[in-house]
Amino acid sequence: MTERIFASPETKRLLRSVDDGLALIEDGLETQLAYTDSVADSMSRYLLEAGGKRVRPMLLLLTAQLGAGTSADVITAAEAIEITHLGSLYHDDVMDDSDKRRGVPSAHTVWGNSAAILTGDLLFARASQLMAELGERAIRIQAGTFERLVLGQLHETVGPRPEDDLEEHYIQVLADKTGSLIAAAAQSGVIFSGADPSFEAPVVEYGEKIGIAFQLIDDVIDLSPAPEETGKVPGTDLRAGVSTLPMIYLRRLAETDAEAAALVARIESDSEAELTGEAAADFSRAIASLREHEVTARTLDAARRWADEAVAALAPLPDGAVKQALTRFAEVIVERSR
Repeated sequence: MTERIFASPETKRLLRSVDDGLALIEDGLETQLAYTDSVADSMSRYLLEAGGKRVRPMLLLLTAQLGAGTSADVITAAEAIEITHLGSLYHDDVMDDSDKRRGVPSAHTVWGNSAAILTGDLLFARASQLMAELGERAIRIQAGTFERLVLGQLHETVGPRPEDDLEEHYIQVLADKTGSLIAAAAQSGVIFSGADPSFEAPVVEYGEKIGIAFQLIDDVIDLSPAPEETGKVPGTDLRAGVSTLPMIYLRRLAETDAEAAALVARIESDSEAELTGEAAADFSRAIASLREHEVTARTLDAARRWADEAVAALAPLPDGAVKQALTRFAEVIVERSR
């Protein structure tokens, strides 16, 4: 991923710095998630060893180049942010009843819901310990971000109120569940590298909007017919009852379009059924229809708009390799669907 982001010759030094930092973070994650208790050790390392794009540490290392670069505090903050993300995945898969994560069976399918939830809690505790090493400012960032992660999940679980606009409600859920942690990563890079404090607000706005774009692309990836590439079973979110943006658009269209209404009915009835035999086959066909529908193209357009807004937020930052790389970072996030 770094090669696609930092392709221009002017950013070769930046590439080396970020790649070196990522190597340090990877080693650090292995150390931080090594427990003397064999059960805790194997379960906490399960999703770490399954891979991952390390988007948040990469962004943190990148914004750190606005200051003194990759320091010990920057590495510690990146480890804490990524461990927080890992913990949230254990919880998300339980909430969504997901079968796979990163190409492997999700933790709760291996050990059960309770063990998966407790593993997520264990990871959150370890992340908090790391942030505590960095002082009160770090603790406040971690606590505020965790609060938003939980609020986002709560609002997704409870759903919108009758008076809420469905799309606005959904975007706020994404901002809380995904954007807040990516924004915290970008902000931490500025803070713990000693960069100009005036850079914090732009990178926080950038991070939150990139998070929204990232998740909207995931809504499209959820419809992919190639689980070996995405690591997810097609329609996982829809089977869990999550109203992704393509479905929100489709339901809105269904108010006046009979074909859209029929497709909504198929997806909803199949997702409520036990997905075996003909029900599973029809659900796969319905997901394929949704993938080819105009509402999915509209979702891609929305993701690109959020990515464009994220880049626009960088205007106060100084011109140079970091700003160029952040722009390219936004482009790569959107290109994941291609």
